[in-house]
Amino acid sequence: MTPRERILTALSHRETDKVPFSLGFGINPPAKAKLAQYMKIDPGELEGLLHASYDIRHIGPKYIGPKNRNISLPGGSYMDAWGVVRSPAKNDKDTYMEISGYPLGEAATLSDLESHTFPSADWYDFSVLPEQIEAIAKSGDRAIMLSGGNIFESAWYMRGLENMFADLLENPEFARRLLEKVADYFVGCTKKALEAAGGKVDLVFTADDIGGQNGLLMSLPLWEEMLKPLHARLNKTIHEYGAKVVYHSDGAVMGAVEGLIEMGVDVLEALQFDAAGMEPAALKEKAGQRLCFHGGVSVQSTLPFGTSEEVEAEVKERIRVLGKDGGYILAPSHAIQAGTPPENICAFLKAAGRI
Repeated sequence: MTPRERILTALSHRETDKVPFSLGFGINPPAKAKLAQYMKIDPGELEGLLHASYDIRHIGPKYIGPKNRNISLPGGSYMDAWGVVRSPAKNDKDTYMEISGYPLGEAATLSDLESHTFPSADWYDFSVLPEQIEAIAKSGDRAIMLSGGNIFESAWYMRGLENMFADLLENPEFARRLLEKVADYFVGCTKKALEAAGGKVDLVFTADDIGGQNGLLMSLPLWEEMLKPLHARLNKTIHEYGAKVVYHSDGAVMGAVEGLIEMGVDVLEALQFDAAGMEPAALKEKAGQRLCFHGGVSVQSTLPFGTSEEVEAEVKERIRVLGKDGGYILAPSHAIQAGTPPENICAFLKAAGRI
């Protein structure tokens, strides 16, 4: 099978020649550097090896919007298209970009909300997508994935997480309008992108973390009222162009699985089985005939703290359980973090049949 055939066959709930594979959010740079040292190869060679290993390729439009957005700022900070500022935050192993500026953090009224400059689909050049797809095709038949949007997260990135949760309960009119404006943007961008791609996009990546370590981040009724309909509208747009919806959420989301299926999710992504109530066999039994899965190899416990043998065993168990009768793309449960032993990353890639 070609990589694309492998992905599409698995997502039609049929078994493949080998399990489809993705690196998901990838390997963080310090872990990747240690892996190159461990494998005794040049970082560029490792990059090529990893790039050749996975079955999905990503495409995206070119930013052509205002010069005061999507810009680098002093001190290594960055402002995105929404006006959200992120700044580097270091720990003993890596540097992460943390939100340091919330453009709607002080907003109090609908008028404040309307006065903020939201990004527009017109800020992007979608004509570059066919060229990207053509370049991918020259290097092999890979499944094509487009990013479609994270509605709740984009809203709280602007507002602040605590403010956003307070709005949902105490100022629902404000929260609803903010979420609708974000959803309108993502629906518009996704529609233009899929039209420009001419039917050659297989998967659209959507997201919203709605689970924490021990349960949902909000009540199920609140999620069903405020967020589910907006994702359903985005997913309807995606399905109209023949693509499948990949939905990412970390955490304990078992209680929302039926709702995710109802709103049109085809592939549930991340699969944080270290979270409460998340169990592979139970998830497959509950939803495996109606939902496909991506991820599941723990970046929280097994990869960073297990032995190579435990990593290999977990990969094989994920394939056995989640890959039965197809419906599974093997991947880490998120980015492989700095401090993860390189021998464990090698064990993961070997057990996946990719090195």
